[in-house]
Amino acid sequence: MELVVKRFDELTSRELYEILRIRVSVFVVEQQCPYQELDEWDLRAYHVFLRDDEGIQAYLRVLDSGTVFPEISLGRVLALRRRCGLGSRIVAAGLEVVRERMQGTRVRIEAQTYARGLYEKFGFRQVSEEFLEDGIPHIQMLLEWDEERPVSENEYSLPDADRLI
Repeated sequence: MELVVKRFDELTSRELYEILRIRVSVFVVEQQCPYQELDEWDLRAYHVFLRDDEGIQAYLRVLDSGTVFPEISLGRVLALRRRCGLGSRIVAAGLEVVRERMQGTRVRIEAQTYARGLYEKFGFRQVSEEFLEDGIPHIQMLLEWDEERPVSENEYSLPDADRLI
């Protein structure tokens, strides 16, 4: 599995097509949510994905602070194969981008409520009441790091990632 991290302008046309195809497949078709999937926020994001010979298997975007929230945020988190650790791996990779490339200490997300446990294991805590977004229950969650405390070797580690591009 190869980990790729790119800003929008660094994506190839094939990578962008595949990202948009799987996002629409999951968030619009599978979840039956007709909404405007493409937005200007992609232009201000790191696009983080795991791919193998079959293509992109997991994806998320990391949004600059001030884009959606005052804090850096993660969004559009997906794994095509479920219950095999890809969700955890892609969240870990996104958090590494926040810490290493953006020097971030706070991350705010709007998580689908059913995924709360995934984010809690990374240290996110719920900071809002449950609300509906596109008919799906969501909650806001916040992760805060101590600026002085470095990320430990195994914290947010990404096992089995062959390389970071």
